[in-house]
Amino acid sequence: MIKINLLPFRAARKKENIRRQISIYLLTVFFLFSLMAYFLIDLNGTLAQLRKDKEDKTRELATYADTNRKIEEIKRKLAEIRSKLEVIQQLERNKTGPVHLLDEISLAVPEDKLWLRMLDEKRGSLSIEGTAMDNDTVALFMDNLKRSPHIKDVDLSSTKLRNLADYKLNVTEFVLNCKTYSYEEAKPAAGSARR
Repeated sequence: MIKINLLPFRAARKKENIRRQISIYLLTVFFLFSLMAYFLIDLNGTLAQLRKDKEDKTRELATYADTNRKIEEIKRKLAEIRSKLEVIQQLERNKTGPVHLLDEISLAVPEDKLWLRMLDEKRGSLSIEGTAMDNDTVALFMDNLKRSPHIKDVDLSSTKLRNLADYKLNVTEFVLNCKTYSYEEAKPAAGSARR
């Protein structure tokens, strides 16, 4: 019988297996480091691109800051102009208000039966004093005033019979209190700044 010593063959095979495993391990480690290096380079490139984009956007935003400042200035001027227009419109209304009021009072007066002595308008409160031929004329005058669009809440404050001895005539003196459209409480302007 022939005896073959297989030990050197097995030892060589074992060495070959160990060498193969070490080679696979080293190749795997090399591949992982290569993969990590690739991702690191890719992330650095992405980060550099993002930094460049951020700088570009910051520069672009700086150009818009001037535009935004101009827009805010235009908005402020527009608000200022609107407030001035509102004041002008209010002044126009207030300017024509007394004319309308006097016109309506003159239209409400019954001809040759009623005479006015005093008109006093303050802050939307109108006081009228006058003389009428009789109480019915005062009532007619009050009804005419109530129909007026610029006068409301007509109240008779007092009446007094007066004898005019020179003319042998009895007349009625009266005082009326009314509310007018023209007065509104002043509203504080919110956020208005004076220069």
